[in-house]
Amino acid sequence: MQDQVITGRLTSNARRGWRRFSWRGIGLALWGLVWLTVPFAAAAEIWVVSPEGSPLSLQAALDQAQDGDTIDLLPGEYNEAHAVLENRRLTLRGVGQRPVINGGGKASGKHKAMWLVRGGEITLENLQFRGMRATDGEGAAVRLEGGRLTVKRCEFFDNEYGIQTTHDDRAELAIQDSVIGMAPKVVGGLHHLLTVGRIAKLTVSGSRFQQGFEGHLIKSRARESLIAYNFLHDGQRGGASYEIELPAGGAATIIGNVIAQGSESQNRVVVAYGTDGQPWDRNLLLISHNTFINYKWTPAWFLRVLDDGMATPPEVVAVNNLLVGPGLFWLGAPGHFQGNHPATLGMLRDAETYAFELEPGSVWRGRGVDPHQVVGRDLAPKAEFEWPLGTRALAPDRTSWSPGAYQK
Repeated sequence: MQDQVITGRLTSNARRGWRRFSWRGIGLALWGLVWLTVPFAAAAEIWVVSPEGSPLSLQAALDQAQDGDTIDLLPGEYNEAHAVLENRRLTLRGVGQRPVINGGGKASGKHKAMWLVRGGEITLENLQFRGMRATDGEGAAVRLEGGRLTVKRCEFFDNEYGIQTTHDDRAELAIQDSVIGMAPKVVGGLHHLLTVGRIAKLTVSGSRFQQGFEGHLIKSRARESLIAYNFLHDGQRGGASYEIELPAGGAATIIGNVIAQGSESQNRVVVAYGTDGQPWDRNLLLISHNTFINYKWTPAWFLRVLDDGMATPPEVVAVNNLLVGPGLFWLGAPGHFQGNHPATLGMLRDAETYAFELEPGSVWRGRGVDPHQVVGRDLAPKAEFEWPLGTRALAPDRTSWSPGAYQK
């Protein structure tokens, strides 16, 4: 039976159907009006640039790129490629063989950085930065002055600072699967490979830091620092100072890293926390499943915590770390320590080839504590560094744990 119209009126079935139809129709009509009145978002564009400027130069692409666009850099060497990236969401990525952004190794009085990030959301991918110098000795390959910066699969060599940030308590920096190394050998220069001001958050994962000189491998004053599954290895004769310094304290997690100090290090401290007396309001240090290595014959200070200027002492929790070579660990940092064990280079599978896992028959294999519930915290590693870059996930159902960065 079909609803019928009789002498200008609807049957009862027709009236019910009309009510259903009319409300649905009105809703669709209103949605259509809204849709028509909202301007269509422009599709994101990809701009292609080359060192020769064909089809575009880098600066020309930056002048035209809009929020959400991508700039593809063709292989080659980009000289004098200073750029300011601000207040946009942009991705700049190398295509094919990694393009080189080259500062030329000559001091510049005009620029503090090759690429300067000021606000917005910037992603850098598959690029190499090298040779940045400034007349004041503080030239950075990439400098973050605000916004959010993500660095993926990039290389930074022979720069006064690989990456540097200023103070901005809303800024965030993430470094993934990248290499920072070859600090200039300038006596008294204190060139850190990575130096981070008082920003909201620093995350470093799956990356290598190597060949420092006098300065630190990582120096972070971030409110929150996550340093996970990296290879912080200065070389057997490396000349860096601290491998990690967290001078302002904050909430810091150091998990699953190889952290090695060379025999020519400028300082016996490997990891330092709270050294400048100007801490954040929340100070927590979690150190889990790291392999610390000291190549010196003299003892290292694997961990040193200073609480000067802190209203209350920081909470320190250290679990299942492997301490290779002579040195102090818990004496420099009162807190909760569990499952941390000493070792020698000879107890590792093959230290010469960076196989830093324990030998199959090691007395320490399986002797770590369960890291899932340590003073109410889950400090179990979810991955481990995989040479040469990146991470390998660990089985989530693991029940046996060994001290150190490697479970294989």
